[in-house]
Amino acid sequence: MAVCVSGSHTLFVNRSNLKTVAVLSREKKMRVQYDLKQGQSRNFHELPSGLSMEVIVQKGAEKNKNGECPPLVFVHGSYHAAWCWAEHWLPFFSSSGYDCYALSLLGQGESDSPADSVAGTLETHARDVADFICRNIRSPPVLVGHSFGGLVIQYYIFNLGSDKLKEDLYPKLKGAVLVCSVPPSGNSGIVWRYIFTKPIAAFKVTRSLAAKAFQTSLSLCKETFFSTTMEDHVVKRYQELMKESCRMPLFDLRKLNASLPVPSVPNCPIEILVLGAKDDFIVDAEGLKETAKFYGVPPLCVEAVAHDMMLDVSWEKGAEVILSWLNGLEK
Repeated sequence: MAVCVSGSHTLFVNRSNLKTVAVLSREKKMRVQYDLKQGQSRNFHELPSGLSMEVIVQKGAEKNKNGECPPLVFVHGSYHAAWCWAEHWLPFFSSSGYDCYALSLLGQGESDSPADSVAGTLETHARDVADFICRNIRSPPVLVGHSFGGLVIQYYIFNLGSDKLKEDLYPKLKGAVLVCSVPPSGNSGIVWRYIFTKPIAAFKVTRSLAAKAFQTSLSLCKETFFSTTMEDHVVKRYQELMKESCRMPLFDLRKLNASLPVPSVPNCPIEILVLGAKDDFIVDAEGLKETAKFYGVPPLCVEAVAHDMMLDVSWEKGAEVILSWLNGLEK
């Protein structure tokens, strides 16, 4: 059983198709709330563990929908939650006929938190995404992952068709989009490159992310995630949401780095788009190239856009590249 929230009410929804079947109140976990846009609903998918994941849903516009539009499932990165997709990209893609589902990983956004000190591992996060797809999505979706969410998707892809058991655990995909993704080797290579080539940037990134200084410094938050042209009041709004989105770390980074790189995928069974941002302060050009080379595809880099491509001033640039790729995928 999953749960759906519309306005001030929380609703149980049928696990297979998210239809409303009952009403229940649910305590909010974020002190700063994200107000859903018209046509969006907040749902809660119950995992086998009994914990629930937040899912923001926006169904495709019927007038633009055709039978070939695969569902889109969005996975965020560190310090974010489902709301980061709901701001611009869910309305954009749903207006083109795509059913959109933005997940909040455990310990993030309005999702439940596990008893551990961290939200999970690559394996547990990927399994949670797979469980949501298995129980709610009727046709193979396209997974869209940002930053560390991209790494979660890479682990999912590794498990596709590797053996019959995993094939049952990880439903088939139509494709995957890796947006400003952490590369298969993790972020350690990026950190070391920054230390030797951009020591000031390395200090700022470490201070901003590891020490969470982006939460208190508006200028550092803007430099880390957004373009310089974004207005401060908009940065402030996102900064407040990011502070509230992460109640615990997504991973134990030491254990994560020890488990990397993600195993290679010979004869990758799906189409993959590797998309980067020219002004990305976190994932450098070499990191983008590494991910693209890993999957044997050319990297695409969007000009005049920063790391948070889906929230940035020119958010539509990346969205239009993805939409063009999706149109080609359907042919």
